[in-house]
Amino acid sequence: MESAEKTIELADEQATEALGAAIAACLAPGAAVTLTGDLGAGKTTLARGAVRALLGQVEVPSPTFTLVQTYETPGFELWHADLYRIEHEDELDELGLEDAFEDAACLVEWPERLGPRLPERRLDVRLSFAEGGGRRAALTAHGEFWVGRLEQI
Repeated sequence: MESAEKTIELADEQATEALGAAIAACLAPGAAVTLTGDLGAGKTTLARGAVRALLGQVEVPSPTFTLVQTYETPGFELWHADLYRIEHEDELDELGLEDAFEDAACLVEWPERLGPRLPERRLDVRLSFAEGGGRRAALTAHGEFWVGRLEQI
């Protein structure tokens, strides 16, 4: 499968939200974005930027306790999942993520909890702390859909 990589320096929270907005501009049904990084690295901030880019200044709660938040955008359903609290793969059966990966656009925090259910066609965003207080986003595009859009981000 085709893949490509890109690294982006993020000076502050606004830059992280702007990256989320740039990713949102590429979303379509069946588009999956995984968000990894330590606690506090900016995963939810990036997801919030994506949701707000599509829907305006709406309330975007972290789905840490609900596990999934869904949003109706003009062109598709958007799922924001936070799998941090998933302890066993069987718990994923109840969420319906596999269907969402086909029909909706999905932003998934803590995607390593998906195990073999991780979609092949996806954009991986690894957020890390950079020297000087900013963040660094390492993007890896998997599949033609994301490789073709990586330069737009």
